[in-house]
Amino acid sequence: MTRLTNTWNIGLVLLALSVPAAACDGVYRSITDIQGSGSQSPQIGERVSVRGVITLDARGDQGLGGFFLQQPEHDTDASSALFIYTRLRDGAVGEEVAVTGTVTEYHGLTELTAVDSIKTCGPASLPPPVSVQLPLNEAQRESLEGMRIALSQPLQIIDHHQLADFGTLTLAPQQQTVPTQLLPPGDEAWILEQRQQLLRLILDDGRSQRGPVPTPYPDGGLSRQTNFRTGTVVTGLDGILDYRYQHWRLQPLAAPRFEPTNPRPQAPAQGINSNLRLMTLNLGNYFNGEQGTFTTSRGARNRQQWLRQTRHLVAAIEQSQADVLAASELENDGYGSDSAIASLAEALGAPWRYVIPASRDPGVAITVGFLYRADRVRTVGPALRPPAEQWPGLGRRPLLQQFQPLSGGETVRLVLAHFKSKHCRNARGADRDQHDGQGCFANRRTEQADALTRWLATLPAQAIAGTLVTGDLNSYAREWPIQRLRDKGFRDLINDTTDAPAASYRYQGRRGTLDYSLADRALADHIVAARIWAINADEPRALDFRAPAAVSAEPIAPWRSSDHDPLITDLQL
Repeated sequence: MTRLTNTWNIGLVLLALSVPAAACDGVYRSITDIQGSGSQSPQIGERVSVRGVITLDARGDQGLGGFFLQQPEHDTDASSALFIYTRLRDGAVGEEVAVTGTVTEYHGLTELTAVDSIKTCGPASLPPPVSVQLPLNEAQRESLEGMRIALSQPLQIIDHHQLADFGTLTLAPQQQTVPTQLLPPGDEAWILEQRQQLLRLILDDGRSQRGPVPTPYPDGGLSRQTNFRTGTVVTGLDGILDYRYQHWRLQPLAAPRFEPTNPRPQAPAQGINSNLRLMTLNLGNYFNGEQGTFTTSRGARNRQQWLRQTRHLVAAIEQSQADVLAASELENDGYGSDSAIASLAEALGAPWRYVIPASRDPGVAITVGFLYRADRVRTVGPALRPPAEQWPGLGRRPLLQQFQPLSGGETVRLVLAHFKSKHCRNARGADRDQHDGQGCFANRRTEQADALTRWLATLPAQAIAGTLVTGDLNSYAREWPIQRLRDKGFRDLINDTTDAPAASYRYQGRRGTLDYSLADRALADHIVAARIWAINADEPRALDFRAPAAVSAEPIAPWRSSDHDPLITDLQL
């Protein structure tokens, strides 16, 4: 039953000392009753009058289109605050106001709309924040909707994908790992993902502005010189618990504090006994333009962006001290002097060459390719791809090339693959998302893994140190394709050498490995080290080659040269 009150809460009346109580006399609804204890208000569509204190005013240009109003009493089962959607300008933060409007649910947020009256009753103190700690289940969040809260625990940045677009950061008490990096695909992986959601909160900026310049976080805005990586600890989180765009978020009342805890790493030192260093890197769609134009849907949109992309990739490759680069997401435009792979080799300088297979990989927009330092290693034999009959309808074909250090030693067979992505476009039948944590096209990726090992088994025996399969396999460590390769005797050099969950990629705030170096049994004794160089996935997307001029003009560095981290594999041959 709706509770009507003819007299206002005594504690709040005493705060309105400068204005006679008669200024806002009337009958007011309890916001707690309007909110109710469920996910929707029990009074949708009713015309009501409420009274409370403005805690956050977001009516300005690029604001949220209204303000938050809170009453001092709080029932733990229902919120005592509302969002008031209005263009009327009466009232300010720290003032008590009386508002008349219609109760509405707007995409999950209870609010008053069609407001025709705001009366200013006088100054008042902001209600103290409710101290909360994550995780909070949906019922707990609903009971605090629109209210002032303060986080009693430090949180960490787990995602800043939307920082430059909408000024938001995703926070959690600790970093989150993709469930199928830890668990086999299935129900348990799905349950873990749901648990992770309860540990998340989006830090917003109190505005609806798209592309804020500068970004609201960190103080002074984002720059390429700012260490604002995932793992940065955030404290001083005091604000309004808001729900919009299908996510719970904090609209801050004070500037949060940021403490960097994830320093930018230098390239791994090469082992003393290593005589071949392999760098495996997804280039992030490296397209150099068709006859000077940039008309494809991938990669750089103009020459200036492409030049920035090239410079940052070159910085990363040079600092890695790699002898061989295994690159994926190269434009599939052949191997002539104006091709993408030729442009990258030219930018890397005179020692660099690239492998030219007998034919292009037909029917695909992007391909894989090997580049190498001709002053350190040489190719042995031709570059091979599986014949069409051994790769039927499976998309991008892998590339095989043997390399040998010029200083002597054995030959290693490197196989570079880029399996089908998890994107669901054109997914049909068994390739659709099976809701087991693997996303779309898990079946296709598994078929690619099987076809790869069958093809390798048909190759003639050779006097080589062994075989290394590397590349972006678009599968996390416990997913079917990686397990199939393990079953065929390939060892995961990244995940099998560490107790902590490894990560070369980050998606929607979760991290895991999509990029691999997998060695067969023969090569095991030749592996010196295999590591992830964390220069990209932890960095804000806003720092990539599409960055605005103010950011891109800063010194060239390897940070965010791609969206995947490179793998560094050292071998003794």
